[in-house]
Amino acid sequence: MKLTLIKPNIGRREHSLYVDNASMEPLQLGILAALTPKDVEVVMYDDRLEAIPYDEETDLVAITVETFTARRSYEISEEFRKRGKKVIMGGIHVTLIPDEVKEHCDSIMIGDAEDKWEEMIKDFKKGELKKVYKCNPVCIPQKGVMTRRDIFEGKKYLPITLLQFSRGCRYNCKYCASSVYFKQKHFCRDIDEVVEEIKSQKRKLLFFVDDNIVGDKEKAKELFKALIPLKVKWVSQGSIDMLDDDELMKLMVKSGCLGHVIGFESIKPESIKFMNKGVNRKFVKNQYKEAIKKLRKYGLQTWAAFTIGHDTDTIESIKATERFALKNKFCFAAYNILMPYPGTRLYDDLKKENRLIYDGKWWLHPEYKFNYCAFIPKNMTPPELTEVGYWCRKNFNSIRSVIYRFFEPHTNMRNPIRMFTYLAYNPVFRREVFEKQGMTFGCKEKDDEEAKK
Repeated sequence: MKLTLIKPNIGRREHSLYVDNASMEPLQLGILAALTPKDVEVVMYDDRLEAIPYDEETDLVAITVETFTARRSYEISEEFRKRGKKVIMGGIHVTLIPDEVKEHCDSIMIGDAEDKWEEMIKDFKKGELKKVYKCNPVCIPQKGVMTRRDIFEGKKYLPITLLQFSRGCRYNCKYCASSVYFKQKHFCRDIDEVVEEIKSQKRKLLFFVDDNIVGDKEKAKELFKALIPLKVKWVSQGSIDMLDDDELMKLMVKSGCLGHVIGFESIKPESIKFMNKGVNRKFVKNQYKEAIKKLRKYGLQTWAAFTIGHDTDTIESIKATERFALKNKFCFAAYNILMPYPGTRLYDDLKKENRLIYDGKWWLHPEYKFNYCAFIPKNMTPPELTEVGYWCRKNFNSIRSVIYRFFEPHTNMRNPIRMFTYLAYNPVFRREVFEKQGMTFGCKEKDDEEAKK
């Protein structure tokens, strides 16, 4: 038996499929490859970097689906099914909206695959592939499973190793699809296995792709203690309340942490309350001054993530958010237009209020474009929100801004490693701002023309 794993692209720019020159390893496919029995041949194709050989012989095709890649995923599935191949789909979008996805493939897997993957392979070999595999929660992720990284070889990924310590987040922000997927629960791997996985690969630069690596602070401390002897450098995502625990922070820095993606989300207390980002409430009261002071004390380079377009936002308050990030010289910043993901409270609320546009399914609509507003904001028009979001990204990533933000002595200039990180990756993200803005989802232009008629 031969299994083909597929990582879909988002879509195209003008008339050609977008090539992402800043792609990272698709960790989830490396885990699926490791879960697959050894007697099954496994190949992987990354639609972001290479053409998919639809006519290559294979028995089963597995596609990981995110909401942003759903339209392209369905196109890929259609091509394989035309050739008589069976297709199974999994991923967060499948769990969020399974009834839609199962119309585009032969089988779907809901939830984390560890629980049902081997059973699914056995069923396929017997010719008894089920329409739906509903996985039970995986309390210890990747138990006994080391990511197969050989499937990444020869592909042009950024030179950073992706791995995972934990999954999920206990918080319940109203716009968050991850909290819906994991039902506000947080699960940690065995630390010995994390250490073993790090030792099994060659790189010393790591990215823990956890939703919140400090979701369980005591277990995080155990992890950091175990990382210290390995002498690695790493980044991840963490909630801002980690700054309340000095022991945690000291261990984090000692273990080689360079910085985190941190969800600041907004500089307005009323916005934090509106989105139910409770963990940020005490920090936003003085516009994160104490938090930023501590981040500088520990020398952590911060990717400040903001969501814009809440009912409490105005055009001016969004622009003030960009000025706030620039003033504080964050290493990176993201200004993400609020996206109504299916299954979230935000989506349900906007649907009840008749504020969804693109027929409520922006991820499939031929006229929707990447980084565009997909609902009717309260204090501005959809095009105005799209425009101010782009304005923030463009200004923050301007050459003038990149130069200005570099001169932060406690973080970006703290030592040669931090300086290199800043100077190497800022041009990458600057390029993405311009290349991805306005991308069309999917690749089939004829469908777009027919829809417009």
